[in-house]
Amino acid sequence: MEIVIYFEGGGNSAETRAALRLGMSAFLKPLVDMARQRRRRWFITSCGGRDQACEAFPDALEKEPDKFNVLLVDSEAAVTLLPRAHLQQRDRWNLEDAREEQVHLMAQCMEAWLVADPEALAEYYNQGFNAGALPQRTNLEEESKEQIYSALENATRRTQKGGYGKIRHASELLKRVSQEKAKNRCAHCKRLFTTLTAKIQAG
Repeated sequence: MEIVIYFEGGGNSAETRAALRLGMSAFLKPLVDMARQRRRRWFITSCGGRDQACEAFPDALEKEPDKFNVLLVDSEAAVTLLPRAHLQQRDRWNLEDAREEQVHLMAQCMEAWLVADPEALAEYYNQGFNAGALPQRTNLEEESKEQIYSALENATRRTQKGGYGKIRHASELLKRVSQEKAKNRCAHCKRLFTTLTAKIQAG
């Protein structure tokens, strides 16, 4: 079965969306390699805005039902429901045609996955990086999006690369951070890997 992931991010230009797609592909490399070994086709699409991801995903469900289409977006808030119900309640998205296993969250935002690996961030930003500004709690999904962004700004603003910017830095950071660290501190990241591993290995 072909796997296609539609995720939010990358901004408004084709160039920045392509860069973030490469970054996310690198972060998901264990899954990409597994799919390749089992001769399963794999595509990942950076949709730009959140609403664009929501539009592309249902369209794919309707037009390409034989593929395992996946929606991957920020939760934007604390998650107390299953992912599909969370998005239906918070964003009023119509996801009735999607199975629960097809809807995945970056909770509360993708940057939580980056913050999960302070060592990788320190290596990338180098001199001036303040690791002490990053959240210390094990469960990063308890940190709000605002807290994560504030922590990243405080940790990076005195570096040569300047304060964290999603368009400027996220694609490179995704290539460097540890998937295991992200899974250990972000339960929905672990769910994504677990779900896709099972889907790749099935059959």
